[in-house]
Amino acid sequence: MTEPDKAESARSEFEIREASRDDIPQLEELVDHFVTANRLLPRTFDELCDLIPFGFVAESNGSIVGFAALEIYSAKLAEIRSLAVHENHQSKGIGRALVQRCVDLAVRRNVLEVMAITSADGFFQACGFDFTLPGEKKALFMQTRDEY
Repeated sequence: MTEPDKAESARSEFEIREASRDDIPQLEELVDHFVTANRLLPRTFDELCDLIPFGFVAESNGSIVGFAALEIYSAKLAEIRSLAVHENHQSKGIGRALVQRCVDLAVRRNVLEVMAITSADGFFQACGFDFTLPGEKKALFMQTRDEY
């Protein structure tokens, strides 16, 4: 099989579409797995609902296997939020496709810059992201309450 055939074969295993409220039960399950593994921040039902209008899901055989959303803060800045791909479906281009859909949405909305706060630096750099702060500076956060 040639390289393009492999790419086409992998891509046909999933479809990216806009998220809907009907997806929330499956999204909760997907996100909760990554929260339990300390790889994603917890999201309440209401927070997931808020992400749906600018969210995308990856579907494979009728099941949701990936999710990402774009949160637009201003005309200058948006953030890719809650990127998650089921472990059995990683390394198939799903994460990259979800990120690209978010970036495409930002471009259509004329957002100047898209950021990702992540522990997967290498993945986002492979998607075209780069550090904008000089040296070793990283974003730091302070939790202001105990519960979400």
